[in-house]
Amino acid sequence: MTGSTPLAWLSTLEKAALVSGASTWETRPVPRAGLPALVLTDGPHGIRRQLGASDHLGIAESAKATCFPPAATVANSWDLDLAREIGEALGREAAEQEVDVLLGPGLNIKRNPLCGRNFEYFSEDPLLAGDLAAAYVLGIQSRGVAACPKHFAANSQETARMTSDSVVDERTLREIYLTGFERVVRSADPWALMSSYNRVNGSYANESVFLLATVLRGEWGFDGLVVSDWGGSNDAAAAVAAGSALEMPSPGFGSVREVLDALASGRLSEADLDARVEEIRRLAERTAASGAAPATDEAVQHGLARRAAAESVVLLRNEGGLLPLAAGTRVGVIGDFAETPRYQGAGSSLVNTRNLVTPLEALAASTLDVAGFSRGFPRSGAADPALVTEAVALAKDVDVVLLYLGLDELAETEGRDRATMAMAPAQLELLEAVAAVNQRVVVVLAAGSPVEMPWLSHVAALAHGYLGGEGGAEGMVDVLTGAVNPGGRLAETYPVVLADVPGSESYPGESIVEYREGPFVGYRYFSTVEKPVRFPFGFGLSYTTFAYSDLSVTSDGARVTVTNTGTVAGSDVVQLYVGRIGEGIPRPRRELKGYAKVRLAAGESTQVEIPFDEYTFRHWSTRTGAWEVETARYAVEVGANVADLPLRAELDVAGTCEPDTAAAAALPHYASGDVRRVTDAEFELLLGRPLVAAPSGKRDLGLNDPLGAMSSARNPLARWAAGILHGRLRKSEAKGKPDLNMLFVLAMPFRALAKMTNGAITTPMAEAIVRIVNGSTFGGLGALIGAWRRSGRDAKELAREFERLSTGAPGAAATNPSDRHES
Repeated sequence: MTGSTPLAWLSTLEKAALVSGASTWETRPVPRAGLPALVLTDGPHGIRRQLGASDHLGIAESAKATCFPPAATVANSWDLDLAREIGEALGREAAEQEVDVLLGPGLNIKRNPLCGRNFEYFSEDPLLAGDLAAAYVLGIQSRGVAACPKHFAANSQETARMTSDSVVDERTLREIYLTGFERVVRSADPWALMSSYNRVNGSYANESVFLLATVLRGEWGFDGLVVSDWGGSNDAAAAVAAGSALEMPSPGFGSVREVLDALASGRLSEADLDARVEEIRRLAERTAASGAAPATDEAVQHGLARRAAAESVVLLRNEGGLLPLAAGTRVGVIGDFAETPRYQGAGSSLVNTRNLVTPLEALAASTLDVAGFSRGFPRSGAADPALVTEAVALAKDVDVVLLYLGLDELAETEGRDRATMAMAPAQLELLEAVAAVNQRVVVVLAAGSPVEMPWLSHVAALAHGYLGGEGGAEGMVDVLTGAVNPGGRLAETYPVVLADVPGSESYPGESIVEYREGPFVGYRYFSTVEKPVRFPFGFGLSYTTFAYSDLSVTSDGARVTVTNTGTVAGSDVVQLYVGRIGEGIPRPRRELKGYAKVRLAAGESTQVEIPFDEYTFRHWSTRTGAWEVETARYAVEVGANVADLPLRAELDVAGTCEPDTAAAAALPHYASGDVRRVTDAEFELLLGRPLVAAPSGKRDLGLNDPLGAMSSARNPLARWAAGILHGRLRKSEAKGKPDLNMLFVLAMPFRALAKMTNGAITTPMAEAIVRIVNGSTFGGLGALIGAWRRSGRDAKELAREFERLSTGAPGAAATNPSDRHES
């Protein structure tokens, strides 16, 4: 089938079976047709190939692999060549481990700093996120392994991620939350793409005709395979009809029966099923072309991980030029993170790293004189006075304090969102005590997302490594000692406090998640309303300085001269922002529309060209249902970050429509950009439809309610079960390590019982369980037993028949269109 087997030779049963998995990580093979089982695995920043007991949450151990810095870290490099190089390295290891589909990269927009999975995403800006993701995809697929960008789409929180509804207007959806995916699909041609768990404007993403058929395939021309997130399928037949080809993990043969029944009833056409099977065939063909994979060089892979970490370090403060530290500088190392580093996030992307180097090990191998180490604070919990006293004594006796701080494992993880942007009080108490006795404190920060920094003025320097991967500690030491000049620039805004972020008072949402801020996400909001921030988007310091001059703008793009005006070689990111001048449709004051990473020797100059493209001036018009360009004058600004744009030019653009001043008058909050208090009426006008209220009051639970909702169920046994689950979660949190399985189970809807148990529970059985939870104990038990008996027999019969057919065993249908089996 990977080259020549006609689809017509496959039976209907075989085709129905192909659109759901055989196990947690493998698809169903059809040996007689030459279609192998495809292996999918997590791996946005390192391969997580599970060889024994398998799960999708990073709980069970996986094969050892290189742990590269996560996406949030690499995004700060703004380096597409580096991103592609990492993609190639990931592809090499995936091919070596016989992986066909690598699930990543993640490129969801960082709508709010509290999203628990922000460490796995690139940026708050779709241009930067899309470009970096495309570079990863090109690198991965150059090794014959399919990349699978995720999670499509509008998945910006972990709370209630499997049941919530992202309510977002079409213009914002397209301009902010889909544009990154569009850039990936159009420029990198990914062979697969993963849908998200959540609903988008009422429809589950995995069965959204708008997302999958209209936009992804119809407008962008995507010809690859769409796979559900693990347990994210709601209606198997609806997913196939909309454009999703593979339901994972294996739901047993329950979904096969759903597809067959939908075909029989006419709810699903065989043409749609054939299209999905063809996408599976095409993926098998593409990945089969890779051939045998050579063994990876672990030293080379680790060297790349170290270099990527160093290139992504963002120097945020350096008073008096304290950094870089000269050889022989006597340093005291303080902080638990120096001994036990945070170098990656928790959850499905967790890598069983080959060669982790701790900061203490990296410093011991450096040119610095390490006077001693003090743990300083407990990993979680209250401050320890004895540890603080010990740290202060060390701080008094050294030239410079290297204070390793950050967010611990409880703060950032898949499955839950952060409760606060503040750092742990124990760390802040330590910082205050140490800074009181030594003014030369360098904070080395490890966190996958922004933190509040009321303490910033108390430290001399701040080097942010985000989450550095297995070579992160060495990369950071390279920066601290000047072996590498820091060239990282923030790919997201650091607000002063969480309350400054629009919508934070209602983030995260539960059943209904309203994107009331519209397109004013991240710097688009702060820049428009001129709200002060701790660090602006694109910000980062260097050990040298750069100057910009000679800006010229034409209809094709911008040219600017950049000069390294300092005394050492370094890199800079030239950033170009565009904004319409005058009235028109509400839009941010400026938006990133181009950038270039440059590396210059001391005193060297270069001319940088940043072209305009079809994305530069466009906006989505809900009036015409198309991309439009307003005929207007536009400001083109160039500089070091969104708040430092010394060069400005204006350009008259002949567009496709006149400025829409009526829209601005009708949407005053969006016209001003001050979207903190958007009224229901104004948001409804932006949406183009009335709001739907979230369910309230006591009610019966349904298939799409989370298991955690059993806390308020009618059945006391259900409430007791929920209490046990919540108790196990609290116990794990008290130990400083969240139970990811409990997080997932509590957030999992009842329907997922039929999607995550490999056929042990079917949809009719899940429906019966909901009846029991809602208080109909005996009726529900009867229905459960009946459904178990029926589904068990049906599943066994379907499985046996599929086995006979797919292997060409005696008694199977002939591989001939006129004799194919119909079920």
